[in-house]
Amino acid sequence: MASTAGGTEGTGGAAHAGAAERLRRIAEAVREAGRMSVADLAELTDTSEMTIRRDLEALAEQGVIERYRGGARSLLLRGEEPPFALRAQDGSDAKRRIAAAVAQMLTDGESVVLDSGTTCLEVARALEHRRLTVMPLSLHAANALTGAAHVKLLLPGGEPRPGELALTGPLTEASLASLRFDTAVIGCCGLTAADGLTAYDLADAAVKRAAISAARRVIAVADAAKFSRTALAFVAAPTALDAVVTDGAAPAEKTEALAAAGVTVHTV
Repeated sequence: MASTAGGTEGTGGAAHAGAAERLRRIAEAVREAGRMSVADLAELTDTSEMTIRRDLEALAEQGVIERYRGGARSLLLRGEEPPFALRAQDGSDAKRRIAAAVAQMLTDGESVVLDSGTTCLEVARALEHRRLTVMPLSLHAANALTGAAHVKLLLPGGEPRPGELALTGPLTEASLASLRFDTAVIGCCGLTAADGLTAYDLADAAVKRAAISAARRVIAVADAAKFSRTALAFVAAPTALDAVVTDGAAPAEKTEALAAAGVTVHTV
Protein backbone atom coordinates (compact mmCIF):
# COMPACT_ATOMS: atom_id res chain seq x y z
CA MET A 1 0.00 0.00 0.00
CA ALA A 2 1.21 3.46 -0.78
CA SER A 3 2.23 5.84 1.98
CA THR A 4 0.99 9.41 1.89
CA ALA A 5 1.39 11.94 4.38
CA GLY A 6 -2.01 20.14 6.23
CA GLY A 7 -3.92 22.99 6.57
CA THR A 8 -4.16 26.68 6.13
CA GLU A 9 -7.09 28.98 5.86
CA GLY A 10 -8.43 28.93 2.34
CA THR A 11 -11.34 27.57 0.34
CA GLY A 12 -13.01 24.22 -0.29
CA GLY A 13 -11.69 20.97 1.14
CA ALA A 14 -8.28 22.39 2.09
CA ALA A 15 -9.94 25.12 4.15
CA HIS A 16 -12.17 22.59 5.92
CA ALA A 17 -9.17 20.40 6.73
CA GLY A 18 -7.22 23.42 7.93
CA ALA A 19 -10.05 24.55 10.19
CA ALA A 20 -10.46 21.06 11.65
CA GLU A 21 -6.75 20.82 12.39
CA ARG A 22 -6.80 24.27 13.97
CA LEU A 23 -9.72 23.31 16.23
CA ARG A 24 -7.84 20.19 17.31
CA ARG A 25 -4.70 22.19 18.10
CA ILE A 26 -6.67 24.77 20.06
CA ALA A 27 -8.54 22.14 22.05
CA GLU A 28 -5.32 20.27 22.89
CA ALA A 29 -3.43 23.45 23.80
CA VAL A 30 -6.17 24.69 26.13
CA ARG A 31 -6.51 21.25 27.72
CA GLU A 32 -2.75 21.05 28.36
CA ALA A 33 -2.54 24.59 29.77
CA GLY A 34 -5.90 24.61 31.55
CA ARG A 35 -6.68 28.04 30.11
CA MET A 36 -5.29 30.27 27.35
CA SER A 37 -5.89 33.76 26.04
CA VAL A 38 -7.21 34.58 22.58
CA ALA A 39 -3.95 36.41 21.84
CA ASP A 40 -1.83 33.36 22.76
CA LEU A 41 -4.00 31.04 20.67
CA ALA A 42 -3.80 33.40 17.68
CA GLU A 43 -0.02 33.33 17.95
CA LEU A 44 0.02 29.54 18.35
CA THR A 45 -2.07 28.95 15.22
CA ASP A 46 -0.82 31.95 13.19
CA THR A 47 -4.38 33.19 12.65
CA SER A 48 -6.32 36.33 13.56
CA GLU A 49 -7.95 36.86 16.93
CA MET A 50 -11.31 37.10 15.12
CA THR A 51 -10.77 33.58 13.72
CA ILE A 52 -9.82 32.30 17.17
CA ARG A 53 -12.98 33.76 18.69
CA ARG A 54 -15.08 31.92 16.09
CA ASP A 55 -13.16 28.71 16.77
CA LEU A 56 -13.69 29.07 20.52
CA GLU A 57 -17.42 29.52 19.97
CA ALA A 58 -17.47 26.27 17.96
CA LEU A 59 -15.54 24.42 20.68
CA ALA A 60 -17.79 25.85 23.39
CA GLU A 61 -20.86 24.54 21.53
CA GLN A 62 -19.26 21.08 21.56
CA GLY A 63 -18.62 21.24 25.30
CA VAL A 64 -14.83 21.24 24.91
CA ILE A 65 -14.05 24.66 26.41
CA GLU A 66 -15.71 27.43 28.39
CA ARG A 67 -15.33 31.00 27.14
CA TYR A 68 -14.38 33.93 29.32
CA ARG A 69 -13.51 37.48 28.31
CA GLY A 70 -10.25 37.35 26.40
CA GLY A 71 -9.74 33.59 26.48
CA ALA A 72 -11.02 30.11 27.29
CA ARG A 73 -10.62 27.37 29.88
CA SER A 74 -10.78 23.64 29.16
CA LEU A 75 -13.76 21.54 30.21
CA LEU A 76 -11.87 18.32 29.38
CA LEU A 77 -9.63 16.65 31.90
CA ARG A 78 -6.35 15.22 30.69
CA GLY A 79 -7.64 11.63 30.58
CA GLU A 80 -10.99 12.38 28.97
CA GLU A 81 -11.94 11.64 25.38
CA PRO A 82 -12.70 14.66 23.15
CA PRO A 83 -16.30 14.78 21.83
CA PHE A 84 -17.23 12.68 18.81
CA ALA A 85 -18.05 15.76 16.69
CA LEU A 86 -14.56 17.18 17.19
CA ARG A 87 -12.80 13.87 16.55
CA ALA A 88 -14.86 13.27 13.41
CA GLN A 89 -13.24 16.34 11.81
CA ASP A 90 -9.72 15.36 12.83
CA GLY A 91 -7.59 13.54 10.24
CA SER A 92 -10.58 12.73 8.05
CA ASP A 93 -8.48 12.05 4.93
CA ALA A 94 -6.29 9.56 6.80
CA LYS A 95 -9.34 7.84 8.26
CA ARG A 96 -10.87 7.45 4.80
CA ARG A 97 -7.65 5.86 3.51
CA ILE A 98 -7.58 3.50 6.47
CA ALA A 99 -11.22 2.59 5.84
CA ALA A 100 -10.59 1.87 2.16
CA ALA A 101 -7.68 -0.40 3.08
CA VAL A 102 -9.80 -2.31 5.60
CA ALA A 103 -12.53 -2.79 2.99
CA GLN A 104 -9.95 -4.37 0.66
CA MET A 105 -8.97 -6.81 3.41
CA LEU A 106 -12.52 -8.17 3.67
CA THR A 107 -13.91 -10.86 1.37
CA ASP A 108 -17.51 -10.78 0.15
CA GLY A 109 -19.63 -13.09 2.25
CA GLU A 110 -17.74 -12.43 5.49
CA SER A 111 -19.43 -11.64 8.78
CA VAL A 112 -17.96 -8.53 10.40
CA VAL A 113 -18.40 -6.90 13.78
CA LEU A 114 -17.62 -3.20 13.43
CA ASP A 115 -16.58 -1.19 16.46
CA SER A 116 -17.65 2.34 17.38
CA GLY A 117 -15.58 5.50 16.82
CA THR A 118 -14.86 7.92 14.01
CA THR A 119 -12.48 5.68 12.04
CA CYS A 120 -14.90 2.75 12.21
CA LEU A 121 -17.65 5.06 10.96
CA GLU A 122 -15.52 5.66 7.86
CA VAL A 123 -15.14 1.88 7.53
CA ALA A 124 -18.94 1.54 7.59
CA ARG A 125 -19.20 4.05 4.75
CA ALA A 126 -16.57 2.12 2.79
CA LEU A 127 -18.60 -1.10 3.14
CA GLU A 128 -21.87 0.31 1.83
CA HIS A 129 -21.70 -1.52 -1.52
CA ARG A 130 -20.15 -4.79 -0.29
CA ARG A 131 -21.84 -8.19 0.17
CA LEU A 132 -21.23 -8.67 3.88
CA THR A 133 -23.00 -9.39 7.13
CA VAL A 134 -22.18 -6.51 9.48
CA MET A 135 -22.98 -5.87 13.12
CA PRO A 136 -22.11 -2.22 13.89
CA LEU A 137 -21.53 -1.33 17.52
CA SER A 138 -22.63 2.28 17.19
CA LEU A 139 -25.77 3.97 15.95
CA HIS A 140 -23.62 6.26 13.74
CA ALA A 141 -22.28 3.23 11.83
CA ALA A 142 -25.69 1.52 11.79
CA ASN A 143 -27.20 4.62 10.24
CA ALA A 144 -24.45 4.70 7.59
CA LEU A 145 -25.29 1.13 6.58
CA THR A 146 -29.08 1.41 6.74
CA GLY A 147 -30.40 0.94 3.24
CA ALA A 148 -27.17 -0.59 1.88
CA ALA A 149 -28.55 -2.97 -0.72
CA HIS A 150 -26.13 -5.86 -0.26
CA VAL A 151 -25.26 -5.58 3.42
CA LYS A 152 -27.05 -7.87 5.84
CA LEU A 153 -27.31 -5.65 8.88
CA LEU A 154 -27.41 -7.11 12.40
CA LEU A 155 -28.17 -4.79 15.31
CA PRO A 156 -27.10 -5.58 18.88
CA GLY A 157 -28.94 -4.44 21.95
CA GLY A 158 -27.42 -1.99 24.37
CA GLU A 159 -27.41 1.55 25.66
CA PRO A 160 -25.99 4.26 23.35
CA ARG A 161 -23.49 6.65 24.93
CA PRO A 162 -24.52 10.28 24.40
CA GLY A 163 -22.79 11.91 21.43
CA GLU A 164 -20.66 8.87 20.74
CA LEU A 165 -23.74 6.64 20.19
CA ALA A 166 -21.55 3.60 20.93
CA LEU A 167 -23.65 0.70 22.21
CA THR A 168 -22.54 -0.58 25.60
CA GLY A 169 -23.75 -2.63 28.53
CA PRO A 170 -24.83 -6.23 29.17
CA LEU A 171 -27.24 -6.37 26.23
CA THR A 172 -24.43 -5.47 23.80
CA GLU A 173 -22.03 -7.93 25.39
CA ALA A 174 -24.68 -10.71 25.34
CA SER A 175 -25.34 -10.09 21.64
CA LEU A 176 -21.63 -10.48 20.89
CA ALA A 177 -21.29 -13.59 23.06
CA SER A 178 -24.01 -15.35 21.07
CA LEU A 179 -22.31 -14.90 17.68
CA ARG A 180 -19.06 -15.80 15.92
CA PHE A 181 -17.67 -13.41 13.30
CA ASP A 182 -15.05 -13.86 10.61
CA THR A 183 -13.52 -10.45 11.35
CA ALA A 184 -13.68 -7.81 14.07
CA VAL A 185 -12.71 -4.26 13.08
CA ILE A 186 -11.74 -2.54 16.32
CA GLY A 187 -11.09 1.14 16.97
CA CYS A 188 -9.02 2.44 19.85
CA CYS A 189 -8.11 5.49 21.89
CA GLY A 190 -4.50 4.41 22.33
CA LEU A 191 -2.25 1.70 20.93
CA THR A 192 1.34 0.83 21.86
CA ALA A 193 3.38 -2.35 21.94
CA ALA A 194 3.98 -1.91 25.66
CA ASP A 195 0.44 -1.09 26.81
CA GLY A 196 -1.62 -2.70 24.07
CA LEU A 197 -4.95 -1.40 22.84
CA THR A 198 -6.69 0.96 25.29
CA ALA A 199 -9.91 2.96 25.58
CA TYR A 200 -11.07 5.92 27.66
CA ASP A 201 -14.46 4.48 28.64
CA LEU A 202 -14.66 1.34 30.80
CA ALA A 203 -17.96 0.15 29.33
CA ASP A 204 -16.64 0.68 25.81
CA ALA A 205 -13.52 -1.32 26.66
CA ALA A 206 -15.70 -4.25 27.80
CA VAL A 207 -17.58 -4.23 24.48
CA LYS A 208 -14.33 -4.14 22.52
CA ARG A 209 -13.06 -7.17 24.46
CA ALA A 210 -16.30 -9.02 23.74
CA ALA A 211 -16.04 -8.21 20.03
CA ILE A 212 -12.45 -9.46 19.92
CA SER A 213 -13.44 -12.70 21.66
CA ALA A 214 -16.25 -13.26 19.14
CA ALA A 215 -14.07 -13.01 16.00
CA ARG A 216 -11.57 -15.29 14.26
CA ARG A 217 -9.54 -12.33 12.94
CA VAL A 218 -9.01 -8.93 14.55
CA ILE A 219 -8.08 -5.80 12.59
CA ALA A 220 -7.36 -2.69 14.65
CA VAL A 221 -7.70 0.72 12.99
CA ALA A 222 -5.66 3.60 14.37
CA ASP A 223 -4.67 6.95 12.94
CA ALA A 224 -1.18 8.24 13.77
CA ALA A 225 -2.26 10.16 16.88
CA LYS A 226 -3.34 6.96 18.66
CA PHE A 227 0.26 5.72 18.91
CA SER A 228 1.20 8.53 21.30
CA ARG A 229 -1.57 7.75 23.80
CA THR A 230 -2.40 5.20 26.45
CA ALA A 231 -5.95 5.52 27.75
CA LEU A 232 -7.26 4.34 31.12
CA ALA A 233 -9.00 1.08 30.21
CA PHE A 234 -6.97 -1.88 28.96
CA VAL A 235 -8.66 -3.74 26.10
CA ALA A 236 -6.17 -6.22 24.65
CA ALA A 237 -2.49 -7.00 24.27
CA PRO A 238 -0.91 -6.67 20.81
CA THR A 239 -0.90 -10.47 20.56
CA ALA A 240 -4.71 -10.37 20.31
CA LEU A 241 -4.46 -8.38 17.06
CA ASP A 242 -3.87 -9.94 13.67
CA ALA A 243 -3.37 -6.66 11.87
CA VAL A 244 -3.25 -2.90 12.41
CA VAL A 245 -4.13 -0.43 9.67
CA THR A 246 -2.76 3.07 10.12
CA ASP A 247 -1.68 6.10 8.10
CA GLY A 248 1.73 7.20 6.90
CA ALA A 249 2.18 9.72 9.71
CA ALA A 250 2.37 6.96 12.32
CA PRO A 251 5.77 7.00 14.07
CA ALA A 252 8.00 4.28 12.63
CA GLU A 253 9.39 3.23 16.01
CA LYS A 254 5.83 2.58 17.28
CA THR A 255 4.73 0.52 14.27
CA GLU A 256 8.01 -1.40 14.23
CA ALA A 257 7.49 -2.31 17.89
CA LEU A 258 4.05 -3.69 17.05
CA ALA A 259 5.49 -5.64 14.13
CA ALA A 260 8.12 -7.09 16.46
CA ALA A 261 5.26 -8.26 18.69
CA GLY A 262 3.86 -10.25 15.77
CA VAL A 263 1.24 -7.80 14.47
CA THR A 264 1.00 -7.21 10.72
CA VAL A 265 1.02 -3.41 10.20
CA HIS A 266 -0.50 -1.91 7.05
CA THR A 267 0.40 1.73 6.40
CA VAL A 268 -1.71 3.70 3.90
